[in-house]
Amino acid sequence: MTGLPGLFGGDNMEDREPEDSGPKLDEEDEWQLYASAGYASFESENENEDTQTELEQEEIWFDGDDFDFEGSTVNWDSPPCPAPLGIAHVIKIGVCNHCLARVSGKLIRGDSSEAGASIREEAYSRDNELESKIAQDYCPLCENLFDDIENIVDRVLGELSETEFKTMQFGIHLPKDLVQEEDRIRSKYGAQGSYHLKGAIVEAIHARIGELDKTIEFVKEKPDVMVLVDGLTLRVDVDVRPIFLYGRYRKVIRGIPQTRWPCRACRGRKGGCESCEGTGLQYVDSVQDLIGEPIREALGAEDTSFHGMGREDIDVRCLGSGRPFVMEIKRPLRRNLPTKDLMDMVQTHASGKVEVDELIWCTRKKVNEVKQSRSEKTYTIRFRAEGIDDEKKAEEGILSLSGQIIDQETPRRVSHRRAAKVRRRKVTSIDNVSFEGDEIELTLRCEAGTYVKELVHSDEGRTKPSVQEVLGADCEVIWLDVLEIHDD
Repeated sequence: MTGLPGLFGGDNMEDREPEDSGPKLDEEDEWQLYASAGYASFESENENEDTQTELEQEEIWFDGDDFDFEGSTVNWDSPPCPAPLGIAHVIKIGVCNHCLARVSGKLIRGDSSEAGASIREEAYSRDNELESKIAQDYCPLCENLFDDIENIVDRVLGELSETEFKTMQFGIHLPKDLVQEEDRIRSKYGAQGSYHLKGAIVEAIHARIGELDKTIEFVKEKPDVMVLVDGLTLRVDVDVRPIFLYGRYRKVIRGIPQTRWPCRACRGRKGGCESCEGTGLQYVDSVQDLIGEPIREALGAEDTSFHGMGREDIDVRCLGSGRPFVMEIKRPLRRNLPTKDLMDMVQTHASGKVEVDELIWCTRKKVNEVKQSRSEKTYTIRFRAEGIDDEKKAEEGILSLSGQIIDQETPRRVSHRRAAKVRRRKVTSIDNVSFEGDEIELTLRCEAGTYVKELVHSDEGRTKPSVQEVLGADCEVIWLDVLEIHDD
C-alpha cells in the first residue's frame, strides 16, 4: 500500500532514498538501516509498540475502507445521515421523499413528502450530478407504499361509509422481507433514531384521515372500529366493535328459553326444516330475541349475544326486580340511540312475555361482573306430595332443611352438558310453607347454583337431604318461580 507523502515517509526505499543521493551502503550499514525499523533496536519495546499502534490507527483512518463504529460498519464514502454524503447516498439508491425525510435526521416541519423534497433539493444544490446518479425510481425502503396512502384511505373510509363511529384503532401488516430490508438499510445509512416504516406509514394514514374527517379520534384501546390493512395487497379488513347494554328482565310467562334454542332436528341450520317451520329454532321466542331483535334492527347490527346472571329453566318464571343481563350487539351501524327509545321498542315487541324497566350503556367489563356473580336467590315452588296425613309434622320436616348444607350430584336432566360431580350448596332459609290438599307451596332462599327442583324430589336420591326424604313421600314439582336475585 502506498502511504501518504510527508506523513509516513513512504513505503519503499526509492521514495525516501534516491540512488544518486550518496554512496552505496555496505552490508553492515544496510543491516543497521533495517535495525531502525524495530530489528535489534536500542529503543524500549513499549515505545516501539506505541509508535506502531499510532501509525496503524492513522493509516486505517485515512485508507477509505469500512470500519466498525459503535457496533456498525461505516463506509466513509457513504456515512450515515445526516452527513451530506449519507443523504446523497440514500438519494442515489432511490429513496422516496417520504423515506428521505424520516431517515435523514433533519427536522423540517410539515408534510413528510414536502420535507423530503426540500432535503433533496438541498442535496442537488451541493452536487449538480447527483440527480443523474439515482439508481432506480423504486424506493427500497417502502417499495413506494407511501404513494398508495390516498388509495388506502379511500378504501378504509369506503368500508366505513355507513358505520357510525368516533374512535378508530388502525394497523397495517407489512411483508416480512420488506420490514427486514428496510431495517437493514435504515440502520446502516439512516440517522440514529430514524423512524421505522410501519410507524411512519400509520402516522401518514392517520394524518390523511384526520384531514378528511376531523371528528375521528385514533386510540390504542377500546375503539369503536378496528382497521387492518394488508400492505402487500392493500386489502382492508374492518372490525366494528360490539356495544353493550345492561338491564334486568322479568319473564312473566312460562315456556320461553333465556337464549336461542336451535332446532333439535336441523340443529339450527340456515333455512331450517319442516320440524321448525324454517325458523331453525326449537322455540320461536326467547328472552334474547324478545329483547335483542328490536335493538338489533334499530342499530343496524349483525347479531346479538345474551349474557345473563345465571338462567332459569324454560318452564320457570323470573319475577321480582328481574334477572341482571348484558346484551351484546355485534357490528352495529349505529351506536348512539337514546336508551329510552330502545326501551320503548323492547316493551312493544316483548309485551306480555318479557319486561325490562331500564337499559344502560356499559362496557365488556360488565359481562364479566354479571357472569361471575354468585348471588343468592329466593324461589317459590309448588309440588305434589301424596300420603301426607300430619301437616304439622310435614311442615316441621320441611323447615328442618333451613340452614342445611346439601350435597347434589349432577342432575340427570343436565348430565349431557354438566360435569359429573357432587356440589355442596346451602339452603339459607325456608318459610311460608302452606298446604292445599296434596299440594305444598313454600318459599326458600338458597346459594347460587342450587338445583331447587332436585332439592324437592331428590332426583332418585342424588340430592341429600331433600324434601322428599324428610317427608317420606314421593314429590312431584308443579311449578317454580324465581322471586328475587340478591345481587346487591
